[in-house]
Amino acid sequence: MSLRSANIDRIDGGFFDVLVVGAGINGAVSAAALAGRGASVALVDRGDFGGFTSQESSNLVWGGFKYLENYELPLVFGLSRSRNRLMKAYPDNVKEIGFLAALDHSAPYAPWFAGLGAAAYWGIGQFGTQRPRLFDAEEIKAEEPAIDTSDVRGGIQYQDAYLVDNDSRFVFSFVRSALEAGAATANYVELVDATRVADRWLVTLRDVDTDAEITTAARVLVNATGPFSDDLTDALGVHTAHRIVYSKGIHLVVPRLTTTRHDRVLAFFDDTQRLFYVIPMGRRSVIGTTDTRVDTPYTHVTDEDREFLLEQINARLDLERPLSADDVISERCGVRPLVVERSDGDHSEDDWTSLSRKHEIERDDQRGVVSVLGGKLTDCLNVGEEVAAEVEHLGIPLEKDLGNWYGEPAAQTRTEFYRQARLMRLDSLRTKPDTEPLTDRLWRRYGRRAFDLLEAIRADPSMGEDVMGSADYLRAELYTAAEAEMVVTMEDFMRRRSKIDLVVRDHRQVDSDGMREVAGILFGDDAERRLADYLAAKEAARPAG
Repeated sequence: MSLRSANIDRIDGGFFDVLVVGAGINGAVSAAALAGRGASVALVDRGDFGGFTSQESSNLVWGGFKYLENYELPLVFGLSRSRNRLMKAYPDNVKEIGFLAALDHSAPYAPWFAGLGAAAYWGIGQFGTQRPRLFDAEEIKAEEPAIDTSDVRGGIQYQDAYLVDNDSRFVFSFVRSALEAGAATANYVELVDATRVADRWLVTLRDVDTDAEITTAARVLVNATGPFSDDLTDALGVHTAHRIVYSKGIHLVVPRLTTTRHDRVLAFFDDTQRLFYVIPMGRRSVIGTTDTRVDTPYTHVTDEDREFLLEQINARLDLERPLSADDVISERCGVRPLVVERSDGDHSEDDWTSLSRKHEIERDDQRGVVSVLGGKLTDCLNVGEEVAAEVEHLGIPLEKDLGNWYGEPAAQTRTEFYRQARLMRLDSLRTKPDTEPLTDRLWRRYGRRAFDLLEAIRADPSMGEDVMGSADYLRAELYTAAEAEMVVTMEDFMRRRSKIDLVVRDHRQVDSDGMREVAGILFGDDAERRLADYLAAKEAARPAG
């Protein structure tokens, strides 16, 4: 029986302290926090873990330097505190990185003034990063020759952090934490109906993959459905003081644009005087994001979106040739669920970018519902703790928070893994240039489970081979994904457990000799159907012409 099937069996007919609906970052961290403190927890999502908003982030873990523009000092302080905690708890996954902001004559702030803001930001962040720096135009060119400094007055570098791997995989780390603490979790399970009877919710669920009906019960429901939270509150008969509005953001993944080997985010003000970035992603660069008011959480990248970002970056970098749509390897597009008060009207006349990015947690005592509205990946630990506090108020007893529901394994465990990897010369298995050492990658992705990968490679050296030459993924990793990561579709693996879909062009995936083996390892006898579904979806999503 697969891990997913075993968890669905646990959910079906079960009775839990808490049912968490939605397994993006808010739901995953809520389940981890609650299970880690002794509650019986079920976590479900009608799609994949981290499969909607949480897979479209900038992969940045930041205190919100740009929020200083709107004087949101409490928000910046809270985000900076959470950023510092994440860097400490996830030293191999969340790394400090410099943001080099080049300010031209059209930028809204002079370099000296931006420097004051950077110093204030450093202080608000409790000096948890390296100090900011101030540059003139010549120094910026020396720091990053790719920047066109012909109209640059100067600039600053301030520090924040970023996710070395993709955002969805970080979300999945909290799902794994919840599982290891005893939670029952399942992707592709949607809520069909929920009725409050006495002291519990009686819930009907549906396995989206098999169409089987599941029933369960829970004393408390946590609504962590992100941009769909208003729909669920309405369905549950819950009233919240806040609601969600949507802001669309896009990113373009292109070949690496920076010329120095030092990882650094480049920051610029676009023609609308909004900050956008060039973010490193291994051998790729990610350009974004935009901020467009929309009325639906279902979005896509338009030609205008793409052309705008390409025009903005071409005007600010000194490239051998301008970037075009043909250079775009992949695109990311999602909505930010922004929180507004219901009593404040429709906000149609607001400056859209000035709406707060803070989250709100609301509790309905009578119906036993906790609603998580808004939020950011950076703020996830705060969300987990706040949801746990609200669940306690609803009468669910929790153990003392020892902080053991998040974070990487102990330093001694890491040291032992690196020792074993060195003895078996793990990094010598790699021959590709410009790729990180296998030891670093396996530890970061798998933590304690990386020891099992070492054992598999010792027992069978073919397990240390790359299955897809262009994708940089070991055969042993595929078996781990099949056994322990609840992969239901090819996209789950290609887009979320890994980031192959983001960094490898479609034609190189389809033409890869390893694609059928990947599907075979993941899905066994169902491989042909799963692979055909994936390729058909890729073809349908390809732009006409």
